Amino acid sequence: MNEIEVFRKYVKESGLRNTPEREVIIEEIFLTHDHFDVDTLYLCLKNKKCSISKASIYRTIPLLIESGLIKEVFFEDGHMHYEHVLGHEHHCHFRCLGCGKIIEFKEDEVMDIEKKFSRSHGFEVTGHKLELFGYCRECLKKEGKDRRVSTVDRVDRN
Repeated sequence: MNEIEVFRKYVKESGLRNTPEREVIIEEIFLTHDHFDVDTLYLCLKNKKCSISKASIYRTIPLLIESGLIKEVFFEDGHMHYEHVLGHEHHCHFRCLGCGKIIEFKEDEVMDIEKKFSRSHGFEVTGHKLELFGYCRECLKKEGKDRRVSTVDRVDRN
């Protein structure tokens, strides 16, 4: 089932109304595999001469999350960034605080910790979100320093 079919099924089962605007929003989201925010999505649609309002996008985003098509990834610059998940394996993120580059990675040890926690605490884990942040190699070179991670650097400053 493709993303439009998944969404149509979701709105029908939820007793909601589907609109052509929502389907245009979904199509645009699934054209790229990049992370996106509402402003970026709106500009892409506007550049394609689509007459879709930001309000329509803001109303559609929660439905896409609830239907399992997208998920929230991180909050930055005053707004949430998303990615689509349909057809993608679960992964974690490294985000460079210098240039904003995002590297996706899958680490089996994280899944092992999830399973171990679930067993030892009798907890049903339905997912996790791991985001590492720091400075990529290119940003470190630009700064002209070889940053060694110290305890001060490890403190979450956000």
